Amino acid sequence: MGSAAGRFDAIFIGTGSGLELVNAFLGKDPKAKIAVIDKDDPGGICLNRGCIPSKILLYSAEVALLAQRAGRFGIGLEIRKIDFPFIMDRMRRMVGADREAIRAGLSSVQNVRYYRDTAEFIAPYTLAVAGKTITAPQIFLCTGSRPGIPHITGLETAGYLTSDTLLGLARLPVSLAIIGGGYIAAEYGHFFAAMGSAVTIIGRNPQFLPGMEPEIAAAAARELESRLTILTNHEVSRVETGGKGGKTIVAVNRADGREVEVPAEEIVVATGRVPNSDILRPERGGIATDQDGWIVVNEFMETSSPGVWAFGDADGKHLFKHVANREALVVYLNAIAGKKTAIDYGVVPRAVFTSPEIACAGLGEAEAVARYGKEEIFIGFADYRDTAKGSAMEAGNAFAKIIVGAKTGEILGAHIAGPDAAVLIQELVTVMNSGDPTIIPVTRAMHIHPALSEVVQAAVKTLMPVEHYHHVLEERGYGGGGQG
Repeated sequence: MGSAAGRFDAIFIGTGSGLELVNAFLGKDPKAKIAVIDKDDPGGICLNRGCIPSKILLYSAEVALLAQRAGRFGIGLEIRKIDFPFIMDRMRRMVGADREAIRAGLSSVQNVRYYRDTAEFIAPYTLAVAGKTITAPQIFLCTGSRPGIPHITGLETAGYLTSDTLLGLARLPVSLAIIGGGYIAAEYGHFFAAMGSAVTIIGRNPQFLPGMEPEIAAAAARELESRLTILTNHEVSRVETGGKGGKTIVAVNRADGREVEVPAEEIVVATGRVPNSDILRPERGGIATDQDGWIVVNEFMETSSPGVWAFGDADGKHLFKHVANREALVVYLNAIAGKKTAIDYGVVPRAVFTSPEIACAGLGEAEAVARYGKEEIFIGFADYRDTAKGSAMEAGNAFAKIIVGAKTGEILGAHIAGPDAAVLIQELVTVMNSGDPTIIPVTRAMHIHPALSEVVQAAVKTLMPVEHYHHVLEERGYGGGGQG
């Protein structure tokens, strides 16, 4: 199955965004000997435990919610059954087909030695894998991350799920408590509630979805709270076995010290992710990590060891697949194509696939004001309900917020909550990355009527000072800070 153990021209650890680099390396040198190592199923986190399986599941939630809302549009529908085992099996079949195609490809290339095992550095440019020692002048680290598990009394005894292990569920939990108030908690809270579980999200941050604009997070919380419970500013102190659901989470309100008990059949831990560098032992390879264990890279994605590159979750900068793909492109240009190119994180879009869907890119309001001053900032606002399509959809808790330089017209940030937010924001992301990152290309372009893209058009045409924007928010019922 390819080259024997020993010396290779390149070693790739991880089979996520690094896989295309394997093809690129062989494209440049078809005779190159390559080792590909992955302790997990091929395809990386996104395919096996992240973006792909979660979005397959979330589409089922979207269909269920649409059916539930059909009555308001004169369509009499009744959900007679939600076949949870089928939904989970469908996800696993779809992911499995892609995974097996990757596995077959890796195993069939003559010049590639594929190791399904852990690897660790034993010296610079030298790794131990499957009881063998291998070395290469170029090493590519796409080692991913894993769920971080907080130290909570009783959690291990009671048992818990993560975004990895919940994908193995065969039966819908009657009740579910999610520890964490970020995007993973929001997405899976939305999914399980749509399936019929009684869901409680418990976050320690005062704001649900920290990092999002407060009013965007508040709009999401208002919509979600019609289907599930959100507790913000609560610290989980312990987990007990027993109680109505079989397990009980005890959380303390950080504002007043009061305890609240949350019974649940299952607990999901979604408190963030940690690096896999403890498995890799990069320090033995002369590769620096930061205080949290993420691999340190320069602007060219090269580590402290020349010829060793790290990208994706391994560097801990932005844990998104689209960022990993962009970083992989920069690695390709520098390491394989020989074109020195720096990474640019100027505009990193991100989305949360709840209902309402959320998407953002660029600066938030607080960041923009701190950087430029309140008088130098205008904010554009548009409510979905003020567009023909948004009104037809009865899209509540849905609006677009655009942050613009008052004198320059430069689009500094974009934030959308509502149907198809992740699609709508792309127009702004594209402009923000163009040679003219101002509102002019958006206002000049024709927008199809009636389509949801008119929300973006309306937002960039409705600019106002910061304080006036907040008055408009209050008038339109979007006040509040997402406190849950």
